[in-house]
Amino acid sequence: MNPLDELKKLTSTYPELRGLVNQAEHVPSAMTPEPYRLMLVHDQHMTVTMESYHQSPIDLRILDKQLEGDIYSRRIQLLKSGTEDVVQFGIVRFNLNYVTAVVRDEILSGEIPLGRILIDHNVLRHIDLGAILRITTDPALAKHLQTQPNQVTFGRLATIFCNNAPAVDLLEIPAPLPEDSTKL
Repeated sequence: MNPLDELKKLTSTYPELRGLVNQAEHVPSAMTPEPYRLMLVHDQHMTVTMESYHQSPIDLRILDKQLEGDIYSRRIQLLKSGTEDVVQFGIVRFNLNYVTAVVRDEILSGEIPLGRILIDHNVLRHIDLGAILRITTDPALAKHLQTQPNQVTFGRLATIFCNNAPAVDLLEIPAPLPEDSTKL
């Protein structure tokens, strides 16, 4: 997989994000600075990782969603629970054929982060880390992350396998951290 081609595919249905591919650079996992490495270079759900890192439950905000047959796509923000503090922006493309009707309905309700739903329903899953990206925020991404343009952050492309099938493609971008926190 060419990471920038995958990024282009995930952002193609969101016109304001199409330029993101020009703002991203594939970097080796080993070259990802802390604490971004801690947040991104793993095979866990980002919901759990963000809860742990920010020491707070995480809420979901859906910015846009589309359902075409069994393919469900959405742009999301994860927020520190009870606040407007964005901790992550993401794009999710989910083939709902690989989950039960109950799980499907809960995902489509848009009330709970995807990782939490899959964990709570014991969906047999594993996450393949596709690539780490170094991203300079453009105006559209900066707006979604509640930051200024030209800030550097890192993100990841990943695939969640549900019941041994590649069911979910993800772009997950934590909000840029203060420069001091990247020198841990």
